[in-house]
Amino acid sequence: MAQLPSKDQILAWISENPHAAAKRDIAKAFGLKGAVRIDLKRILKELEAEGHLEKRKKTYRDAERLPPVAVLKLMAPDDLGDQFAQPLEWSGDGPEPRILFSPRATDPALGAGDRILARLQEVQGEDHHYVARLIRKIGTNPARVLGVFRAGAEGGRIVPISKGSDRDWLVRPGETHGARDGELVEAEQIGPKGQMGLPRARIVTRLGDPGAPRAVSLIAIAEHGIPDAFPDAAVAEADAATPAPLEGRADLRDLALVTIDPVDARDRDDAVLAHADDDPKNPDGHVIWVAIADVAHYVRPGTALDREAKRRGNSTYFPDRVVPMLPDTLSGDLCSLHEHVPRACLAVRMVIDAQGNKIGHRFVRGLMRSTASLHYEEVQAARDGLPNAKTAPLVDGIIAPLYAAYEALTSARARRQPLELDLPERRIELSEAGVVLSVGFKDRLDAHRLIEEFMVLANVAAAEELIARRQPLLFRVHEEPSPEKLQALRETAEASGFTLAKGQVLQTSHLNRLLAQAQGTDFDELINITTLRSMQQAYYFPQNFGHFGLALKAYAHFTSPIRRYSDLIVHRALITAHGLGRDGLRLEDAETLEETAKHISDTERRSMAAERDTTDRYLAAYLSDRVGSTFTGRISGIARFGAFVKLDETGADGLLPMRAIGNEYFHYDVESQTLMGAESGLSIGIGNRVTVKLAEAVPVTGGLLLDLIDIDGQKTPTRRSGGKGRGPVRRMAGQAAKKRGTVRKKTPPPRNGR
Repeated sequence: MAQLPSKDQILAWISENPHAAAKRDIAKAFGLKGAVRIDLKRILKELEAEGHLEKRKKTYRDAERLPPVAVLKLMAPDDLGDQFAQPLEWSGDGPEPRILFSPRATDPALGAGDRILARLQEVQGEDHHYVARLIRKIGTNPARVLGVFRAGAEGGRIVPISKGSDRDWLVRPGETHGARDGELVEAEQIGPKGQMGLPRARIVTRLGDPGAPRAVSLIAIAEHGIPDAFPDAAVAEADAATPAPLEGRADLRDLALVTIDPVDARDRDDAVLAHADDDPKNPDGHVIWVAIADVAHYVRPGTALDREAKRRGNSTYFPDRVVPMLPDTLSGDLCSLHEHVPRACLAVRMVIDAQGNKIGHRFVRGLMRSTASLHYEEVQAARDGLPNAKTAPLVDGIIAPLYAAYEALTSARARRQPLELDLPERRIELSEAGVVLSVGFKDRLDAHRLIEEFMVLANVAAAEELIARRQPLLFRVHEEPSPEKLQALRETAEASGFTLAKGQVLQTSHLNRLLAQAQGTDFDELINITTLRSMQQAYYFPQNFGHFGLALKAYAHFTSPIRRYSDLIVHRALITAHGLGRDGLRLEDAETLEETAKHISDTERRSMAAERDTTDRYLAAYLSDRVGSTFTGRISGIARFGAFVKLDETGADGLLPMRAIGNEYFHYDVESQTLMGAESGLSIGIGNRVTVKLAEAVPVTGGLLLDLIDIDGQKTPTRRSGGKGRGPVRRMAGQAAKKRGTVRKKTPPPRNGR
């Protein structure tokens, strides 16, 4: 490895080569490669700080930023061996930015003229503006396999973990990527797809131990049968897509629409704008725009893309990856509302009065250009008086009007009384290697609620519009709780010292009053969990049965067509209803909506199960190093074989087996969902506070086994040596006020229930 030059040597070389003084030129001159170039950059910054060098501006004044994912055309390598790329879509006023293509060792061979889908990272202080990393080559779609590598004398084989795979894959020497026997690997097919004998594969990613964190989501994908490889025909259609023209669309590019998403958002399918209504008939009213990516323009009915999107039903999100409903060319590029880039959209303009009531709406098919891509935290900080460089210019003209409209909507929400559950959402932070760094709970900001209220309003407008125009659609249905589940909730409430109205038609306001009674008490979490479990699971259906949880008469999903097929159906219905194109809802598709609704409701539950399993495995891997440690938690479920405990620190669910509860026999009461000690009379029910010790954590299965230390601050009583004496009996929150002949069915809490 070449030796790092001194400052004097660098200054001397620059003086002799004033026209070739970029960092890469200096590195080339001194033979510096790899990590040494980082030290070179440090020295150059020191020279600049000392006044020996003046860094020249490397960015174009008029150039607009490229989206994070873009289609590029590779150029021939230059005389220094660097390969640059050109963006195929550029609408800036200035010259095209320079993009350095940085291949990985596992990337296929690429040459000048090849088109690639790449992820872009902006850089500063270089002679280029972006570094591009390959996602895939346009026009290719090699088959992928996930399996366990079995080393042999010459290369080895891959044994797929998918239950549906009936043959191994052959890996020749030089194509193993250094994989070891027993490792979980991801590989892509090489050679002809229809060849005789075992298919050949080249290992592209080593995932290590099948029980390791990076393998968790891939195993869940295989176990639940989630499609993660697009057919060639679908990929070809996506690759052939081009940006939508302005022709036939409303020009919305002058509207100051912004996207607000999580900081790690993988796609941006909704943009928002609000401003005061200038109509004198609507004093203190607001105009709200919600613009949604026009996926229907690219995914036409009956195409390979449409069939695959319907088959998947929705995108599936894991802590370390996403299985998208649409190929990356669409989901990450053409259908994603990147800032400063013209994008096709289906938008709704809604007018609300000072009290937050919607008094009008209008749908348009247009072309927009996002003013800024923002994330929730920075928007909230700007609202709270702490803007950053990006949000500071947007506070008065964009952010403040958004919050003004939101405040009006909150008053309407308070009158409507949707179900106000308080159940924090877990956040799992991973390292680049896929190791869990921390587990916490997501902050619930007004910025989150703002976007939620805007999206709910847009979804209501879509449902009302299609109902008024007698157009078939898919409703998002959420029915009221069954009498059995409602009675179980009432019993739990009464045992906890609260009341739930009886003998009247149940409304969400009744449940909210119950939740308000429990707020701040020891039974707060218990009542929230029990209320959630009493709810029916939401589903899709072509008939309208209302949305109980949101307290709405009609509701349809319209705002996320990149990740939900239901929303694409609603977009097509709106296009047909307004005569906005030939890519609307076909008659044959309208006739099979009930079948489609059942299918995508099933795929939604499949994704929820896979996401839940993955989270459990990540949590088990995170806690595996803390076996023997003590944790606090709350009883979240009762079964004949023991109790389930939700840990406070991570929200993980662990099993407290019957043998780990105490040295006496516990009777299982299915009616009251309690465990009763035969000798002590101790009653254990849902909601009891416990201290437990982690006895076992199994990352492969996601299982946690616990030992009970104490319950509600009291040690578990031990069996008496003789007689039938009983210790003091304490009635816990989970014990029913009276016996009933109905059985409470244990149901997993719904996710993404709206």
